[in-house]
Amino acid sequence: MNQRERMKELIGRLQEAAKAYYQENREIMSNLEYDRLYDELQKLEAETGVVLAGSPSLTVGYEAVDELPKEAHERPMLSLDKTKDKEALKNFIGSQKTLLSWKLDGLTIVLTYRGGELDKAVTRGNGVIGEVVTNNARVFVNLPLKVPYQGELILRGEALITYSDFEEINRTIPEAEARYKNPRNLCSGSVRQLDNRITAARKVRFYAFGLVKADGVDFKNSREKQMEWLKGQGFETVPYHMVTAKDVDREIAWFEQQIVHNDFPSDGLVALYDDIAYGDSLGSTSKFPRNSYAFKWADEIRQTRLLEIEWSPSRTGLINPIAVFEPVELEGTTVSRASVHNISILKELELGAGDEISVYKANMIIPQIAENITRSGFKDLPECCPACGEKTRIQKDREVEVLCCPNPDCPAKAIKSFSLFVSRDALNIDGLSEATLEKWIGRGFLHDFADIFELGRYRKEIVSMEGFGEKSFENLMESIEKARHTTLPRLIYGLGIPNVGAANAKLLCRRFGYDLQRIEMAKEEELCEIEGVGEVIAKAVTSYFSRPKNREILEHLKKHLLLEKPQEEAAQSLSGKTFVITGNVRHFENRSQLKAEIEKYGGKVTGSVSKKTDYLINNDKTSSSAKNQKAQELGVAVISEEDFLEMLKGAD
Repeated sequence: MNQRERMKELIGRLQEAAKAYYQENREIMSNLEYDRLYDELQKLEAETGVVLAGSPSLTVGYEAVDELPKEAHERPMLSLDKTKDKEALKNFIGSQKTLLSWKLDGLTIVLTYRGGELDKAVTRGNGVIGEVVTNNARVFVNLPLKVPYQGELILRGEALITYSDFEEINRTIPEAEARYKNPRNLCSGSVRQLDNRITAARKVRFYAFGLVKADGVDFKNSREKQMEWLKGQGFETVPYHMVTAKDVDREIAWFEQQIVHNDFPSDGLVALYDDIAYGDSLGSTSKFPRNSYAFKWADEIRQTRLLEIEWSPSRTGLINPIAVFEPVELEGTTVSRASVHNISILKELELGAGDEISVYKANMIIPQIAENITRSGFKDLPECCPACGEKTRIQKDREVEVLCCPNPDCPAKAIKSFSLFVSRDALNIDGLSEATLEKWIGRGFLHDFADIFELGRYRKEIVSMEGFGEKSFENLMESIEKARHTTLPRLIYGLGIPNVGAANAKLLCRRFGYDLQRIEMAKEEELCEIEGVGEVIAKAVTSYFSRPKNREILEHLKKHLLLEKPQEEAAQSLSGKTFVITGNVRHFENRSQLKAEIEKYGGKVTGSVSKKTDYLINNDKTSSSAKNQKAQELGVAVISEEDFLEMLKGAD
């Protein structure tokens, strides 16, 4: 292959990777691999003196999609030249006083204020044309909508979602496969929404990193003064240190130590000359400004040996490859596993058991394979699904090859059901996270719910797995043994019958005298007679128990469970009453405990205030919260916990 053909190949691969990352919020190659290919392309362009159309060395960012209005930037937004060499960074700084700040990993936004009010927000787009996202910017968590300065103010900054907010958002999504992959992708999608209510719910933040225009303000020819002025206008700015070539090593070390404590995503540092006039006088190349420079840490790379490719079936039907290798120390932690994502990457790396590989942590966090040194060849594709034994098949998902299980009844696809079964309101089994369940289903340990109570036979395999040892296994067995003693409402809820929540499960059990056989044999007409159980729930219950497979699962379960007889029921003094709970609780451990107390006396708890609500429980009765305001509008009584407890006393 000649140089020109190689350049064409590299451009195609880099374009595909950039499109996937920036426009489709997915990743088909690692950052390290992208940088390696990009550097190879730049070298070939320098050697040949030829730059082909479409080369990423000429274009920056993603192409704006059609769903949002497009607008040209007043000044093109160039990308930054970058290095991983500290000496190159020192040479750039030279004799200049320089701002050294985090290179934030989010979505770059240009803001325009006129008359002291936010007038416009535009994404970076392709550097020349961006997308107008003004309505979305108005709901950024920390963005000032009005500022003291009354002239035309234009600034640039990064929109991002913090790690803690990202994790909080993901905790609300029960399905592991549906959770967001990283804060950067979530932020990109959130900022570019058509409905800014979605943006608001995602808690996007904005950090200013550059002033473009503010006529009439004397900044004493200092970028640092500009940043301080922006803070005075109400903006949060990217954290930075003032450095010189003499102390930059020490400052880089500080940033390296700090990165593990940051709540915001970053992928390096940015150096910007403090002297505005000097920096501006340097101008720019066709792609890079000459007054600033990006520094990325040289990835800590360790060599190790690939032990196996582990195939992990998921609820979507995808069977995901995971590289398992001899443990190595990376960035202060021991790692022994890395996701390989799909078959295409496996083939690209030519991975086979026993290969010598090098691994690193992308952005010092996510384990990745950097290189396969021995390249023995990809040959470990499983013919059958590890979870159900069904013959696997390869299919293409947006030009990427993936391995799938076609069996609709594969237990791996029922991971959500297993998760519900072991949850707090069901069998309440500690130590069985969704990730653990998915792993064990993939290993063939679990096929139906009762198999959880037979995990003891896999003791040897489990204690040798990463994250599990003898102590963890003993704790799990203790939790499982405790869960054998349960109640019928917990069991009914844990079965996952559509539309049957914990409260409805209790209604069913009360109606049929806590007799499981009577519930199994109940007719739709009988179920519809229960207050709070309509036609939809009735059909769901009869349909569930009419299926032979479900009856088989239940019979297997009965062999392991001891259903405790219910204690004498409390008087149903709250029957027909609907409550909403908000704010902090004091007399109960948490809201769930208060909810259980209401249901114990026959009441119902919902999540939002409506005309059907009888009481809103809020210890801060005078709060101006949305729920309090709604209750006042609808004439719903707002009561405290003390009021509620008095209500129960009066009913006794």
